[in-house]
Amino acid sequence: MFESSSLGGSPPEAQWEAGWWRHARPVVSPNFDERPAAVAIDMVVMHYISLPERQFGTHAPLDLFCNRLNPGQHPEFEVLRGLRVSAHFFITRTGEVVQLVSCLHRAWHAGVSKWRGREKCNDFSIGIELEGSGFEPFEPAQYRSLAALCDAISAQWAVLHWVGHSDIAPERKSDPGPFFDWSRLPKIAAENDRDVQK
Repeated sequence: MFESSSLGGSPPEAQWEAGWWRHARPVVSPNFDERPAAVAIDMVVMHYISLPERQFGTHAPLDLFCNRLNPGQHPEFEVLRGLRVSAHFFITRTGEVVQLVSCLHRAWHAGVSKWRGREKCNDFSIGIELEGSGFEPFEPAQYRSLAALCDAISAQWAVLHWVGHSDIAPERKSDPGPFFDWSRLPKIAAENDRDVQK
């Protein structure tokens, strides 16, 4: 949805209001709480999601994040019954950016996690879900929107760590998966060492 220059020149304060990005469509999730006091946001975590697996454009991910998913709608959904999860952002295959939780609040996306000796990564991170799977490439439109979003985040917060869910929970998670191309985000790729010790 965004060309690389689409937000050029916009001051950071013009892009955000109370942790909500003005270029995202708000769909408010109830699954969040307060971040611990005096904890700075310094991490962005990349995820993927598709419900059912490898089916796109179903709206089921947003239903999951908003506690509206009907477990009887598909056999894969039964294991998600009662699950309370969210992310700050969800980027569709067409590049639409949906925001579910203010970045000032703690979304429930990382679960049990650890990075460089720090646990509970939800406390200090922003979670971005890409509509996708571990079996096929993401769309160019998603990378364009993701790049614009990451530029806006890095202009607003001093992000030091751009990681995948698999980096902070390697025994449980594989996303954003082998088809996520970090080189499509040159600024992040330049700032981020993919080979650092967790």
